[in-house]
Amino acid sequence: MNGQLLVSVITIFLNEEKFIEETIQSIFAQTYDNWELLLVDDGSTDKSTQIAQKYAQQNPGKVHYLEHESHKNRGMSASRNLGVRKAQGEYIAFLDADDIWLPQKLEKQVAILDSQPEAGMLYGHTHYWHSWTGNPEDIERDSKSMLGVKPNALVKPPTLLTLRLQNKADPPGNCSTLFRRKTIEEVGGFEESFRGMFEDQVFYSKVWLNTPVFVESGSWDRYRLHPNSTCHVASDRYSGHLNFLNWLEKYLSQQEIQDNEIWQALKTQLFPYRHPNLYHLLKSSRYLKKLMKELVKSITKGVLPASIYSRLQAQWHGVEYRPPVGKVKFGNLRRITPLSKEFGFDRGLPVDRYYVENFLTRQANDIRGRVLEIGDNSYTMQFGGDRVTKSDVLHVVEGNPDATIVGDLSNAGNIPSDAFDCLVLTQTLHLIFDVRSAIKTIYRILKPGGVALITFPGISQLSIDEWKDYWCWGFTTDSAQRLFEEFFPKTNVKVECHGNVLAATSFLQGLASQELQKKELDYCDPTYQVVVTVRIVKPEVEQ
Repeated sequence: MNGQLLVSVITIFLNEEKFIEETIQSIFAQTYDNWELLLVDDGSTDKSTQIAQKYAQQNPGKVHYLEHESHKNRGMSASRNLGVRKAQGEYIAFLDADDIWLPQKLEKQVAILDSQPEAGMLYGHTHYWHSWTGNPEDIERDSKSMLGVKPNALVKPPTLLTLRLQNKADPPGNCSTLFRRKTIEEVGGFEESFRGMFEDQVFYSKVWLNTPVFVESGSWDRYRLHPNSTCHVASDRYSGHLNFLNWLEKYLSQQEIQDNEIWQALKTQLFPYRHPNLYHLLKSSRYLKKLMKELVKSITKGVLPASIYSRLQAQWHGVEYRPPVGKVKFGNLRRITPLSKEFGFDRGLPVDRYYVENFLTRQANDIRGRVLEIGDNSYTMQFGGDRVTKSDVLHVVEGNPDATIVGDLSNAGNIPSDAFDCLVLTQTLHLIFDVRSAIKTIYRILKPGGVALITFPGISQLSIDEWKDYWCWGFTTDSAQRLFEEFFPKTNVKVECHGNVLAATSFLQGLASQELQKKELDYCDPTYQVVVTVRIVKPEVEQ
């Protein structure tokens, strides 16, 4: 297409006959069509070689088959470098032969990178894909990577590397990234001494030290987890990690990096390897402390202060300990400002987003056909995927490049009636003052049988920086049920609450969901409603 920059997609493979065609087809399904595909064979001995050659023969000039001299196995880094050397595009994207992209991956990410001239790299959430098997138990195992920073922002060096070494951010999957070609060339490409494990983290480390990176909120890939993936078959992850850390120490010295925080994080990572005896001694001392606690259980009430004895008794009987007045320990939470003012975005996935995304995961089959979402369509594509035939975005003012419709839900005569199979309306309705008019619009624009998936904040901070003049309402399950029943039949309205006192406290402090256990997040106490979710269905026949 005229005006579109060429994207070179590099897919390396080694004996991937089981998945490679699905990978290639996901590239052909892209809504952005100015791409070339370089299939780099790392010495395969199965049918994946013939599959790749077939696509290259059937699509000359579009698909290219590459291999090392004498069909040798040179490793992942050398194979990626071969693809980069042969690539013609200004942008480079990587998609390994067992992963897939959603159709709008390139369209969305190219537009973002075009709008961020400082950024040399772009990535978003990696979707850890267990559910490709179709097994019900694997669906529950799907998750997304922890970004560690507030998304949709430019991150300057060396922040991302520091967060990674501090275990506060996950490395992106290769399938979630997009690079400027010059960025890869400036850092010298991939380190070919790393043939498999940690080759990507070595490369990212060089990029993160040398160029700003734009981190987006979208998730346009599926990173397939299976028994034959590199992470599962690696024979010695311990030595692989140590090799990476030793390389990084040398590289930081060569680059004369003086940042104290990054050096301290690296030393912490290296400590167990370089001082194993001391490390295990410290671990043992923690174990001894635990044993001492068990021993104290046997001490009689007359020996210990009442408060300590009460705590031990509660632990012994398996009940929750409630400290007496004046004995509560606030620890890191004894503060009058939250730990994070960014709702937890800078620490990981915010608590409220955990509930929103779990709700959309459960209702994913509703996200189909023609779908309307507010602001952008990231949730539409993440949870609807190929069930979505047309994606529309509504924004209240002009200027949003993703918007296909500009208007206000409470006064939206320009939105067509009976048009949408699904409306995704997350954390928005409370910002609209004339909320009843907005719900009338929702009823009008849904097709008969169409579904609206709506979420409200319950217990929440007010986002005064962005919505100072617009945050109008607070909702509970009762008020939401009664409100929607004014417009939809009672049987077509399903309202649920999510949260508990720990989740609410953590959210108000700006903690991330990763800092709580799943069982702590999933426990529901209706008296602490952090998020309210609503699924409504427009009747097939007008009543």
